[in-house]
Amino acid sequence: MEPVECDRCGCRVLVTKNSWQHTTVQWTAEARAACQELGEGMSDPTARTRSCQAMQDSIARAAVEGRITVLDE
Repeated sequence: MEPVECDRCGCRVLVTKNSWQHTTVQWTAEARAACQELGEGMSDPTARTRSCQAMQDSIARAAVEGRITVLDE
């Protein structure tokens, strides 16, 4: 797994980019709390989403720029 930092909030997750279509993301409690979309600090805990678009965009950008490995190329 390789680290990727979110371009919006700076939280860091570990990522395995198995292919351009499949990505495994490991969120730490610290990253989840720092994330503006997933964070524990949200005023309505029931509004939490299961993914973060900013992180998905950051991961895609890292793959395109060659900062992380895409295993099935």
